[in-house]
Amino acid sequence: MDALTALGLSLEGQAFIVFCVGMLLLMGMGMNMALALVLTGAGMAYVLGFWDTQLLAQNLVAGVDSFPLLAVPFFILAGELMNSGGISRRIIDMAQAWVGHIRGGLGYVAIGAAVLMASMSGSALADTAALATILLPMMRDQGYPLRTSAGLIASGGIIAPIIPPSMPFVIYGVTTNTSISALFVSGIVPGLIMGAGLIVAWKWVLRRIDLPEGQPQPLALRLRATVHAVWALLMPVIIIGGMKTGVFTPTEAAVVAAFYALMVAVLIHREMTLTALGPVLVRAAKTTAVVMFLCAGAQVASYMITLADLPGVLTGWLGPLIEHPKLLMAVMMIVLVLIGTALDLTPTILIFAPVMLPIAVKAGIDPVYFGLMFVLNGAIGLITPPVGTVLNVVAGVGRLPLAQVIRGVNPFLLTYTLILATFVVFPQIVTAPVAWLR
Repeated sequence: MDALTALGLSLEGQAFIVFCVGMLLLMGMGMNMALALVLTGAGMAYVLGFWDTQLLAQNLVAGVDSFPLLAVPFFILAGELMNSGGISRRIIDMAQAWVGHIRGGLGYVAIGAAVLMASMSGSALADTAALATILLPMMRDQGYPLRTSAGLIASGGIIAPIIPPSMPFVIYGVTTNTSISALFVSGIVPGLIMGAGLIVAWKWVLRRIDLPEGQPQPLALRLRATVHAVWALLMPVIIIGGMKTGVFTPTEAAVVAAFYALMVAVLIHREMTLTALGPVLVRAAKTTAVVMFLCAGAQVASYMITLADLPGVLTGWLGPLIEHPKLLMAVMMIVLVLIGTALDLTPTILIFAPVMLPIAVKAGIDPVYFGLMFVLNGAIGLITPPVGTVLNVVAGVGRLPLAQVIRGVNPFLLTYTLILATFVVFPQIVTAPVAWLR
């Protein structure tokens, strides 16, 4: 600390250095992200003269003491129940029945299933794991290049944070005090555009791949697969329709989703017994613990960031751009792209959303639109190396080298980057549907 003082830095500047250097060092050492946030927050507290263990403990508790955050464990549980209870598999079977015979049809199946599953679970990792587990072996058996197939499945998985119900939207809404219902509505059209973009990219990739066409399934089999999937298809209708009509809040919608998935898995599909429910609850609890610990740790760092007035410092840096909202938005998106290469989506939201949103609002940028763009950018970071959490999931499930999956995802990553840039230039693509749907 004496060295920082000798450099003539203010207390706020010293805190900023402690935060940045501390996070880089701890992440480089492989430390748990939540613990790294707590330690860097504690270091900032010491520098700023606010060192108090009781204050740190209070912020840890405050980070998870939120009613809307109850949606997180229930959406996670709903995703686990979908995968274990046969709901996800029936969605994939239905998509395969309708488009599986087309040249490269399993790729279209992956895209269609990704969009449908995104409207149920809101978890990129859960959807990606389900898609990779079922579709990658089928693609391998039918001669699809595994590198490209894995890249497509990873890219489809990150539609889940955008189409409602979205767990990242819940975390963003709680962190920035933005309407979660409005954020959910904002993700519908962009999520569908992402799916359409993947279809175009897959068509372009298919030019260099020699794949045969199959025989269309009889209409009776297609209808049977659709009937088998009808309970799964009703799930997003109930969730989104219930929130739209005001029957329940986003938090209550998560409970409804988990209960509905449980009833369908146990009583209708009968692919899950009550004894098999134990491991599902354990997996959901473990994932929830990771997310909640991140929320707690981020609250400590966020509190100290506020005391150090780092948002004010950032506003000073970006001040000249406030009169040019689109340019400001472009700069912030570039910064978030760089951040996304090193940080996962949840810590990115928890650390940077409260800092960047006030600047965007000051420039006249709609807060719901900014929230959609923030989460979309962070979702793209899930398939951006070197961290790329979703890439690691696909590599693990498919037993593929990570470098191979990274090469396979490049065409789809470029597609998403172009979509993100389009939304920056034409924000009406996002804001107009939100105004109409609300």
